[in-house]
Amino acid sequence: MADNKTAPTDIDPRDFIAGLDDERREAEALELLDLFEERTGEQPVMWGDSIIGFGSYDFEYSSGRSGCWMRVGFSPRKQQMTVYVMPGFDRYDGLLAKLGPHTTGKSCLYVKRLEAVDKDVLGELVAEAYEAMGDA
Repeated sequence: MADNKTAPTDIDPRDFIAGLDDERREAEALELLDLFEERTGEQPVMWGDSIIGFGSYDFEYSSGRSGCWMRVGFSPRKQQMTVYVMPGFDRYDGLLAKLGPHTTGKSCLYVKRLEAVDKDVLGELVAEAYEAMGDA
């Protein structure tokens, strides 16, 4: 059985953030780092070379594939900030309606400019998704 390609590393998330090419994205990543630490009570861990995760949970699919993954996290991508909300978004319609400009994928929330969204709402979303994955 193949291991997950993205796994926890020993890279310091603050060193990763300090190495970003874009000053705005660096500032946004530091802001998210504080928000995620505050809302999860977890220390950040680099997952692979570009994702900062908080907490973890074990999973096993019906196919027999299993592994470990972060409960919530984010990645400061070039085009947008990606926030990983592992339970998906079905239960968060109310929060998403109040968040501000964003798009979503299955478990990804995409934000072009962090200043354009309501950080309190984002923090609530992170906290609720983190707690939800404690039951996974």
